[in-house]
Amino acid sequence: MADYKVQSEGDNDDFVYTRSFRKIYNMFRSLKNQKGRFVLITGSPGTGKSANIYTALKILDLNVYDPTLFLDDPDMSSSEVFSEFYRTLRKDLGVKTNEEVYKKVQEYDVVLLADKILDSEFIDQDKVGLSLWSLNKGFDTFPFYFGILMEYFKHRNDLTQVNVVIQTAFVFRFKGVKYDILTDFFIVSQFIVFILNLFFDVIRISYSKEETREIVKKNFKVDDKQIMLYIEEYGCKPRVIFEKLEKELKK
Repeated sequence: MADYKVQSEGDNDDFVYTRSFRKIYNMFRSLKNQKGRFVLITGSPGTGKSANIYTALKILDLNVYDPTLFLDDPDMSSSEVFSEFYRTLRKDLGVKTNEEVYKKVQEYDVVLLADKILDSEFIDQDKVGLSLWSLNKGFDTFPFYFGILMEYFKHRNDLTQVNVVIQTAFVFRFKGVKYDILTDFFIVSQFIVFILNLFFDVIRISYSKEETREIVKKNFKVDDKQIMLYIEEYGCKPRVIFEKLEKELKK
């Protein structure tokens, strides 16, 4: 099966410029001349968070620190993952302490925490990323994310000189389907996002049916009627529809 997941700035040749993309582009453009912004990019699984992020970064030519996190085992504890996360940053940036990490990243326009951290198993099949680890561990991941949040508050003064963009999802799997707590549960999701908006800039990626139709037609030679049937069944989630169409066309 083809891999429709965008992993870097050079991966996406058939991009459609949607309303959600323009919001991301305008936000990222502002980061060139200001610091201290924390931007959370949210969206249901399959809506193309990484495609939108990397396309905007490619156009704007920002100086981006985009680290990669490789985890050895999906059963690692939260404390082990926390330690590995900061060990990776220290080694990558050539510093010895976590405090130096926060100083070093001030040299960049943007610190990006996205696919190379979340889905690094696509880079090295012998490793796992944070998303797969989170799916495997479920609520046992809470100490890790709480620890990251405490680091944010602890080093808030240093972070006033850093822009951070985070591809954000709290995903779990039920009966083989992925759901994101931030987008797929109506009132609950809206309440959580409301709280996040008190501390961060939150941009949700979503598409109209027309935008979804256009995205699918850029990648598959199928008629509009068939596309609309897939949209009705799977929602406005282009990557999900890509995968379903590929399976159907191979039959």
